[in-house]
Amino acid sequence: MAVEATHRKIIHIDMDAFYASVEQRDFPEYRGKPLIVGGSPEGRGGVVATASYEARRYGVHAAMPSKTAQRLCPGAIFVYPRFDTYKAVSQQIHEIFHRYTDIIEPLSLDEAYLDVTHDKQGISSAIAIARLIKAAIKEELRLTASAGISVNKSVAKIASDINKPDGLTFIGPSKIEAFMEQLAVEKFHGVGKVTAAKMNAMGLHTGSDLKKLSETDLIQHFGKPGKFYYQIVRGIDNRAVQPYRETKSVSVEDTYQEDLTTKAAMLPELELLTEKLAQRLLRSGLKGRTVTLKFKFHDFTIITRSHSSAELMNSKETIFPIVKIILDKAPVEEKRVRLLGVGISNFEIADQRKKDNPDGQLRLF
Repeated sequence: MAVEATHRKIIHIDMDAFYASVEQRDFPEYRGKPLIVGGSPEGRGGVVATASYEARRYGVHAAMPSKTAQRLCPGAIFVYPRFDTYKAVSQQIHEIFHRYTDIIEPLSLDEAYLDVTHDKQGISSAIAIARLIKAAIKEELRLTASAGISVNKSVAKIASDINKPDGLTFIGPSKIEAFMEQLAVEKFHGVGKVTAAKMNAMGLHTGSDLKKLSETDLIQHFGKPGKFYYQIVRGIDNRAVQPYRETKSVSVEDTYQEDLTTKAAMLPELELLTEKLAQRLLRSGLKGRTVTLKFKFHDFTIITRSHSSAELMNSKETIFPIVKIILDKAPVEEKRVRLLGVGISNFEIADQRKKDNPDGQLRLF
């Protein structure tokens, strides 16, 4: 078994349909109904931030254009996000986490890794701690969470998604390789739709198929992520849970089945990416001053172009005009662009943390 000799005890907690669940908790008239948080009422624009499980039965999911969501689920109720409320609830969730460990790595307002190898209450069992955390969230906050438990972050994250909602899944050291071998490639963390399609075209459908390829082969076909695929299918992920991680930049990107060759074709794709980026920024409470566009060409060469503003930005309305300025100046017309990315950096948050937290301890929530 290719894992560490001394196993960590890692829990990945993922709240169930977090924003929608908070809305249904706070407003009884939404309970039991298909609810979509984000976008615009009647699906006039924007993207879905999250959807209740009632809406998910119709195929609605996060990052879907709200027009598509409305078409799939005509009876859905659209509500605007209340991010201040979600942040406050996230803080309450983290207070529950801190009863058991201070080694917490937030990924967003609604999910985090916890290292409970040496827990504060001497419970020793990661499964028992996960159950206590889930019970506290349900009893005190009237929300549900799903937990994945394993010896590393990658497997714990995958496990938390298996029995949603309100699930708890433990994958022990002796079970990891068999678990990863039977896993569909699209379930691997970091494998998007385009990569999964490429893998399927190569006859790679499960972890077992990936395991037949050498590390060199995987890197050749998939670049640097190939090394990660080689390791994780064998149960290897030695990354530690990183508490108080400071975000330097936030970005989104997409790879296209057909190359984009004109700026006119790139602009609507960049608008969609900007919308997704704005959702991430709102979830994390970040505002930045520097916007960066990333272009990957058909020959895999990459260029980036950036533009800084005195204004702090975290919305599509403030970011997209900068995106258009950068695109207008970028040398990409009549080039074959395979991937586009939009990112933002130079955050206000770092300076603000110094003011709010003079003792130097970084607090993300």
